[in-house]
Amino acid sequence: MIPATSRTAEASTATTSFAVTATVVKACIVAATPIAFGVYNPVSASALNATGTLTVTCTATTPYQTGLSAGVATGASVTSRKMTGVVNTNLLPYGLYQDAAHAQNWGNTPGTDTPASVTGTGLPQLATVYGQIAPGTSGAIDVYTDTVTVTVTY
Repeated sequence: MIPATSRTAEASTATTSFAVTATVVKACIVAATPIAFGVYNPVSASALNATGTLTVTCTATTPYQTGLSAGVATGASVTSRKMTGVVNTNLLPYGLYQDAAHAQNWGNTPGTDTPASVTGTGLPQLATVYGQIAPGTSGAIDVYTDTVTVTVTY
């Protein structure tokens, strides 16, 4: 009888590789808090100020600018915004500004009357909108509203 010989199994392998890809697009989302002036006394010698906050989240390294529309009132412009009375159609002028001193109007034309370009980080970035009803602005007794559209250009 021939002795049994032990054979070890020899392993064989085959390999390949594959590509893994992704494309990151530039994208932005924006949210805004309301600007609520509260009660305005037109015979007061004081301005009425209020602020709102824009939260913009853009893909990292994406430059963007944020503009504010004129609002929806008849005859409004970005330099002469107006709220419309709920009961009547009277208008109450107000302004939206880039700075707390109310010196830089916040318009809607990138590179002209919007804040300087900001570069997205992928995280929420905040901007304050400064609103003001100038002292001595006349308005009939009413509750006034306006709707301003925020446009992020990237």
